[in-house]
Amino acid sequence: MKGQEIVAARNINLEVKDGELFVLLGPSGCGKTTLLRIIAGLVEPDEGEVLIDGKVMNGVYPSDRNVAMVFQNYALYPHMSVYDNIALNMKVRRIPREEVDRRVREVADTLRITELLNHRPKELSGGQAQRVALARAMVRNPRVYLMDEPLSNLDAKLRVEMRAELKRLHRMVDAPIIYVTHDQVEAMTLGDRIAVMDKGVIQQIGSPIELYENPKNTFVASFLGTPPMNIVSAEELVGVDGLKGLSPSGSLSGLSVGFRPGDVAIGDGPLSFDIEVEYAELLGDEVLIHAKRGSTRLVIRAASHTYTGQTSLRVRLDPAKLYWFNTEGEAIRQG
Repeated sequence: MKGQEIVAARNINLEVKDGELFVLLGPSGCGKTTLLRIIAGLVEPDEGEVLIDGKVMNGVYPSDRNVAMVFQNYALYPHMSVYDNIALNMKVRRIPREEVDRRVREVADTLRITELLNHRPKELSGGQAQRVALARAMVRNPRVYLMDEPLSNLDAKLRVEMRAELKRLHRMVDAPIIYVTHDQVEAMTLGDRIAVMDKGVIQQIGSPIELYENPKNTFVASFLGTPPMNIVSAEELVGVDGLKGLSPSGSLSGLSVGFRPGDVAIGDGPLSFDIEVEYAELLGDEVLIHAKRGSTRLVIRAASHTYTGQTSLRVRLDPAKLYWFNTEGEAIRQG
């Protein structure tokens, strides 16, 4: 709407530790890249402070913050060799030629791109270009590395390989890495800690396992996990024997129940109910069953041999692995 104020990030309060790989995770448009640009100095916040090594950075030019940013498109200069792309920032700062050469070759050796130093960017594969962009950041010895979806332009196989490369890089550098992604697999495999964002607000911060096992709300619960958690109105499950007795309030009214696809078993028993199968994805030794219970769609992960193409199934829940949420979508802590 014309004239309507748009807030990209609101009430952000976080601290990134020395040597930490910290991930900002969330859907497109949630404010994570804006937050990264604020840290870099490319965007000035309307209020609040940005501190690096305890020093306030508000009003400090990006070039004076000693942060290195790796962009999604790598931003390599096409008319320059790989060597000159890596060396450019040091040349601008008039670092002696011998020191420039030493640092370029040292970083190139570390990232295994020495044989590419005389190439132009157009001659590089996606993975090679990504390494060059990392080398250009590393050669500066920055206080903070900022990475904005650096793997999103790579194919699936190469993304897996480059995640391993980034983990190796992380062990080699002293400075913290702040990494932006919408890919929860990247976040879970790379991050020491993750901040999950939605609509400009940090929903929860924690280690990957903390967020996976103890989501604060339905957004975090449904964003982490492949496939994501099933979240069902408890009233859809009225009639499931024993479920009401597990409810934190002793009632199913106004609550939602969450359960991971792998925490549902095919077969009758306690906490069992019927589902209507829509389709199934065979993934080798396991199958993802997409189904409905009333108006709610569910996904169930099962061993392939347990599903033989039925259009309806009886399934049962694991009582120890249920999550409960109130009407606002907040997790209800039990015990």
